[in-house]
Amino acid sequence: MVEPEASAGSAAPTLTAGTAAPTMTRRLVAASTRVSDRLRAAGRRLAGSGARWRSTRVRWVAGLVVLALVAVLAYRAGGGGATPAPAARPTPTPSASPTPLTPSQIYQAMAGSVVSVEALDATGTGGSAGTGVIVNADGTIITAAHVVNGSASVRVRFADGTLSAAAVVAADPTIDIAVLQPEQLPQVLVPAVLGSAGRLAVGDSVLAIGDQLGLTQTTTTGIVSGLNRAAPGPDGVTMTGLIQFDAAVNHGSSGGPLVNAAGQTVGIVVSLANPTDAGTFIGVGFAVPIGAALAGGRGEGQPAPPQ
Repeated sequence: MVEPEASAGSAAPTLTAGTAAPTMTRRLVAASTRVSDRLRAAGRRLAGSGARWRSTRVRWVAGLVVLALVAVLAYRAGGGGATPAPAARPTPTPSASPTPLTPSQIYQAMAGSVVSVEALDATGTGGSAGTGVIVNADGTIITAAHVVNGSASVRVRFADGTLSAAAVVAADPTIDIAVLQPEQLPQVLVPAVLGSAGRLAVGDSVLAIGDQLGLTQTTTTGIVSGLNRAAPGPDGVTMTGLIQFDAAVNHGSSGGPLVNAAGQTVGIVVSLANPTDAGTFIGVGFAVPIGAALAGGRGEGQPAPPQ
């Protein structure tokens, strides 16, 4: 909106103490000069009359007048009597929220933390395949329990190609979570950054990484579609407290990470919903919150991997 212009009859703006100070100083100098001139003139007149005591008296009085005048002018020049401006106070400013990462940035940050999981039979071949995520600096891996259930042995492949046998050290079938400990670690181990599923809200962006349909580290994006969902587990047990999402997942995605927009793993993918027997993705996937997955890794009295 344009401010209205001041009319010719509008009052002149009032000068602040800072603006008036130079003008008052000039007045002070001029007044001091005039008083000094008068003192010298008075002294000359009195000196001619021989009245020295009067000259001294006049000089004392004139000096007092000058001091009083100086005090008055200095007071006015300094803005005395005006209400002092309030002191500046710092205003608290909320910290800026971190800028969400792009899917490409999230993938680059997470790729080294995702592993391929193979469940082998007694001959060392066959079995099922899935995904896992490194959750600790000692190489601890979390995956979906149904990927490794009934296997004779388990093998994992790290992002750099390192192959290692792995032992199932804990499992919780009620939430379809298993914990693996590999025998050999790569030279560079990259544990995932773990977040909090409790901070998720419906509509938040998420990303899933997994070996769906045998295509390693396939990355898909979507949103959180629901929270605290229930879904049937592989053994007929109903899993509860699940994160529902719509990032595409398929066979082979199980055990992979569900990642938030900050690049933090907030869930472990365990299942998808399809009312037909096709078993393919139709827009409804489920993940166990990462906190529950870590706690579920205790199995039968075994400690969960530290966060």
